[in-house]
Amino acid sequence: MGMAPVAHVLFNKFMTFNPKNPDWLNRDRFVLSNGHGCMLQYALLHLFGYGVSLDDLKNFRQIDSITPGHPEAHDTPGVEVTTGPLGQGFANAVGLAIAQQHTAAVFNKPGFELVNNHIYMFFGDGCAMEGIASEAASTAGHLQLGNLIAVYDDNHISIDGDTKCAFTEDVTKRFESYGWHVQWVKDGDNDLEGIEAAIKAAKEVKDKPSMIRLTTTIGFGSKLQGTGGVHGNPLKSDDIQQVKQKFGFDPEKTFVVPQEVTDLYHKHAADGAAAEQEWNKLFESYGKEHGDLHKDLTRRLKGDLPEGWQDKLPTYKPGDAAIASRKLSESVLEAIYEAVPELLSGSADLTGSNNTRWKKAVDFQPPNLGIGDWSGRYLRYGVREHAMAGIMNGLSAYGTIIPAGGTFLNFVSYAAGSVRLSSLSHQRVIYIATHDSIGLGEDGPTHQPIETLAHFRALPNMMVWRPADGNETSAAYYMALTSKSTPSILALTRQNLPQLEGSTIERAIKGGYVALEDKDAKITLVSTGSEVSLCLEAVKVLKEQGIPARVASLPCVEVFDAQDKEYKLSVIPDGIASMSVEVMSTLGWEKYSHEQFGLNRFGASGPYKEVYKKFEFTPEGIAKRAAATVEFYKDVKPLRSPLNRAFQQLI
Repeated sequence: MGMAPVAHVLFNKFMTFNPKNPDWLNRDRFVLSNGHGCMLQYALLHLFGYGVSLDDLKNFRQIDSITPGHPEAHDTPGVEVTTGPLGQGFANAVGLAIAQQHTAAVFNKPGFELVNNHIYMFFGDGCAMEGIASEAASTAGHLQLGNLIAVYDDNHISIDGDTKCAFTEDVTKRFESYGWHVQWVKDGDNDLEGIEAAIKAAKEVKDKPSMIRLTTTIGFGSKLQGTGGVHGNPLKSDDIQQVKQKFGFDPEKTFVVPQEVTDLYHKHAADGAAAEQEWNKLFESYGKEHGDLHKDLTRRLKGDLPEGWQDKLPTYKPGDAAIASRKLSESVLEAIYEAVPELLSGSADLTGSNNTRWKKAVDFQPPNLGIGDWSGRYLRYGVREHAMAGIMNGLSAYGTIIPAGGTFLNFVSYAAGSVRLSSLSHQRVIYIATHDSIGLGEDGPTHQPIETLAHFRALPNMMVWRPADGNETSAAYYMALTSKSTPSILALTRQNLPQLEGSTIERAIKGGYVALEDKDAKITLVSTGSEVSLCLEAVKVLKEQGIPARVASLPCVEVFDAQDKEYKLSVIPDGIASMSVEVMSTLGWEKYSHEQFGLNRFGASGPYKEVYKKFEFTPEGIAKRAAATVEFYKDVKPLRSPLNRAFQQLI
């Protein structure tokens, strides 16, 4: 209610969009970072003629409605990004602004300004308190994103009540120090002319993002206005009636929209539809003069990849040199960056460690800094893992870019809030997560991930890849880039890995395959990443003990789970024991193995081979546990594969 005046001014006087085609490229984007206020957004979408009906508004927060309790992009037409956890939308908006700036730099040509939209965003005190918003605001200020305009709902109320209990900083000075253009409208409840003037002034600033501090009254018009009691709680019936009466509505009627309101908003929607028609004509003419760019942009907007791009993926033979998978990842990027021009890479201040930058990459930077330009495809996120992930969600949501960003696997946990929203909002985002285990060695337990993969494997709609060699790394990229609505985490080693005998891209894209077969095997060693080659060495030790063994590599259990039952049982079959081997938490591995060899404690600091030796992740240590597994299960008849479970019959 407090933001209704600015929403009316913004949507009706400044934003260009076509409700009949919510995906039109050059529409202005709106992000509601303080997503608990989503009924305001849903009401606007209805009034302007998006596919949100009065019945949808009545079903607010009900099962299977398209008006959930916080905005979700894949549920509601007109909602650009999934927001909810405070501050996420702020970072998303920065990503959308970067995407707009980059797309314009690539495709706009003299006489053809195809991309010139603005990104508008509302945020509140809660967003301002969250660290991700600080990270993202700092990033936007450095990048001089003049296409980004944020409205700060300065109402001094959070769930705990008046913000004086926890939040007393000067937000205006903070944003000025970030390099933003800042204005203050002191009467956000009534000063429509002041709001309009502030937005107009913000649009004229081209070299800075803009923040409009708007002092409002939460629950404006309610008996509880200005108090925490109106935050997130429905108004009582008598309060609803008096509010309606106060603003000139019939207090006895509900869900009634005056005709003059409908006419006003539909006229603006019609203007947006006309703007798109003009844009379509411009785009058609553009195609005659810039045919290749026209074809490229059309393809990107469909979410398709360039034809034949996958032929660029590197392949490896068993005799090839042992290489760390972070370097193998770099080789993929080097091989495909020209073939996949929508791929933007980056790193959270770990470029040299993550190996995320191809040799000829140009940084995305304001041209006046002299260190890059707007068409650059490499993003320097700084030490801002959480904002990096939230920004990448915005980059992906814009519709013309596939973002990849690097940090250490252990620090993907810093970004977990945004990573979760990548999955929930079906964004094609690639997390390049290097230094994936105790194999990073000397940096010790603070940097060595133990629980991280278990955490993200538990996340619905997320592919977690831990490749064992070059072919598996190429397969991970193939799946990450071709999966239009699923994000990926690529867990990559610091230490060198040998190229495996049984690996191919074709096998690895199934998420799991038999790396070494033996029809007489008494045990299947199931493993990922750097431990697969150790398991292959352990097979030799077991053979000396008279125990034949086979090895299954499972680089991505989520993709493996999607295969048919017959194939999965060919990899981890009935009749013999199985043991998983991964230098991390064993949580989750009971699904694929009878026994689990892992690390359910923190790691240790030292040369990586010594760290592996300390925890007995050696061929001998694996063989010792495999022999014990065979002995323990030898009399279990029939011995079912752990994949053979009762609920599978119900799927």
